[in-house]
Amino acid sequence: MISLLKGEVFDVQDQSAIILCAGVGYEVNMAPQSIASLEKGQEVTVYVTESLSPYDGTSLYGFLSKDEKQLFLLFKENISGTGPKKAMEFLSKALRSLPDFHKAISTKDPKILTAIFGFTAKTAQKLIDSLSGKIDSIVVQGEAKIKMAEVPFMTEVLSALTALGFSASEARKALERLNSEQKISPNLEENIKAALRILRK
Repeated sequence: MISLLKGEVFDVQDQSAIILCAGVGYEVNMAPQSIASLEKGQEVTVYVTESLSPYDGTSLYGFLSKDEKQLFLLFKENISGTGPKKAMEFLSKALRSLPDFHKAISTKDPKILTAIFGFTAKTAQKLIDSLSGKIDSIVVQGEAKIKMAEVPFMTEVLSALTALGFSASEARKALERLNSEQKISPNLEENIKAALRILRK
C-alpha cells in the first residue's frame, strides 16, 4: 500500500495532481486548497491513502499534512454512507480552519459548522454525532482563527439573506467576499445591505 509520495509536481489539474517519483507519475486526488498551493516543478511530500473501486480501480487520495489525512480517514470510516469523494468534500470545508473545525466537533457546536464551514444543519449534526469522542485522537496543528463572538453575528446575517430568497451557499459566498475585502461592519444592517449589493450584481 502506498502511504507517502515524495517527488516533483509534474502536472496540476482541477481536482488532482501528478506527482513524479523515480520516473513514475502518480495521479493523486486532493482538496482544492491543497491543489491551489502546488506549482509545477515543486518538490513536495504528500501523505497518501488508497481507495479501491470496482468501477475505477485503485485511486489515490493525497494530503499535505498528517492531520489532514487522519481527518479524511475519520470521515470515511465513521460517517455512514461516506466514500472517499464525500470524505474529500467534507475535508475541503474543514480546511478553512482545521483547529476551529476540531473545536466545533469537540464542543458539539453546530452553529460554527453551519455558519463558518458551510455544512447544512442536518450534516452538521451528523458530523457531531459521528465524530464526537473520536476526533480528539487527532492532534491538529495551528491556532483557531474564528472569534466565537462573531459566530452568532454571521448566523444572523445568513438567516436574513436566506429569508430574502437567496440560497445558503450564495449567502456564505457574499459574506466570505465581504470578509476577504475587509468590509465586515459591526452593524448587522450594514452587513446585510453590503451582502445584498454583491448578490444583486
